[in-house]
Amino acid sequence: MIRVPAEPLGPFSDAWRHCVGTGRTELALRRDYFDSLKLVQREIGFRHIRGHGLFGDGMGVVRPYEHRDTRGLHHNFTYVDQVIDSYLELGIRPFLELGFMPEELASGSQTIFWWKGNVTPPRSHTEWAALVRATLTHLIDRHGLDEVRTWPIEVWNEPNLDSFWENADEKAYHQLYEVTAHAVKEVDASLQVGGPAISPGADEWLPRFAEFADRNDVPLDFVSRHAYTSGPAQRVPFTSYQTLAPASGLLDQFATPRRQLDGTRYAELPVHITEFNSSYCPDNLIHDTAFNAAYLAPVLAEGGELADSFSYWTFSDMFEEAGVPTALFHGGFGLLTHRQIKKPTFHLYAFMSRMGPDLLSRGDHHLVTRHPDGRVTLLAWAPVDPTGETLGPTHHEVHLSIPLRGAEAFVRRSTVDEDHGNAYTAWREMGSPRSPKQGQLDMLHEAAEPSRTHFRLPLAEGRADLRLTLARNEVTLVELAPVVDESFDWWDEGRLLGRTNER
Repeated sequence: MIRVPAEPLGPFSDAWRHCVGTGRTELALRRDYFDSLKLVQREIGFRHIRGHGLFGDGMGVVRPYEHRDTRGLHHNFTYVDQVIDSYLELGIRPFLELGFMPEELASGSQTIFWWKGNVTPPRSHTEWAALVRATLTHLIDRHGLDEVRTWPIEVWNEPNLDSFWENADEKAYHQLYEVTAHAVKEVDASLQVGGPAISPGADEWLPRFAEFADRNDVPLDFVSRHAYTSGPAQRVPFTSYQTLAPASGLLDQFATPRRQLDGTRYAELPVHITEFNSSYCPDNLIHDTAFNAAYLAPVLAEGGELADSFSYWTFSDMFEEAGVPTALFHGGFGLLTHRQIKKPTFHLYAFMSRMGPDLLSRGDHHLVTRHPDGRVTLLAWAPVDPTGETLGPTHHEVHLSIPLRGAEAFVRRSTVDEDHGNAYTAWREMGSPRSPKQGQLDMLHEAAEPSRTHFRLPLAEGRADLRLTLARNEVTLVELAPVVDESFDWWDEGRLLGRTNER
């Protein structure tokens, strides 16, 4: 039995909710996207949102024209305003990623993704800097300086990969970053700019990037990188399979930037993990499973000790990097499918949103917090085998002694596993319909809800003796609150048909 202390160990970090990822910015103009984000914000509540393509041609920001035989560039923010207004309406702020390159400014034709984001350096750094200044000036004019100062500004995405940055040219990225960072600070010195948003496997980039910034006095307010633990993709049509390293590998990646910057002038900078997940493929069905939720639970429980934010990639399957998805469940990154069907990992985040601010206990398979009003919340998860060599244990026992005021506790347990809160399982049993009919969608929405039970538990000496048995790949949330009985004296359960006084 684990005896949970009555006094907090300290505050519990909510770095897990600081930011969430999204498909390209343009998708925010669609109804399904807005409906999905509205649901996510209502049940989880992220603070920032980050995605690619702010300057993609689909956003129409750079509009060339000719007048009197002179070429000009008009900066147009019609769609940018619609997107950011919708974000703010839902209580979420942008984490601005500046990219990709508008075709009119691009030095080449190399693109990435089905939607063809241009990944070449600017033909003119002067024109690029003007675009950055015009964008930020417009946003400040529209939303106010104090508001925009709260929006981190990241320069590009994964420039260490030649698919995201032509030839993965490090020197060219340093030049782009320098020009961009100075342009940001010309608008306002308090705006927060950073990078280099590198992918896993490119750790050598960060020390060189920091050295470049230091040597050339280039503004740097935060550092960013990405974290994934999947191996090479084994592809079949519309699907990828991958091996996984243990989830501790994600935490190691979260910790790397501070370790690398220790002893430098940048040692205390905020660290933002601006993308993370198990698999980096947008068609790996692992994302849709209860396994994914149980695998990531310890990462959400501990990640705030290592980074200032870690952004789940992504909130919705409204995502088209590899093309329009071919089925409702297709292995997309999202916490939600299209049509707002919740995945098990959605529930992991929703459970986290119900945790309190005071940390009481954290172990290999549990997290206990307390709220200011005395309620105690427990998150527990089953161990998983990321190697795939076994299915993992069919049962996992968790036994805790939890401090709580009063004589009795009201206990509410919410469970997600292979058979509960798991629409993917129901969809497979349904025959994996690629485009479910309305009745099938209704069933899947119902299947996506966690199993919930409740009961009273007597307390002894201010403690609840709580024993849990977790099924394979289960994540469970247990909420305990002191019972305050407001029953009238004349109520008699024994006089109700089919009831007894045992309650």
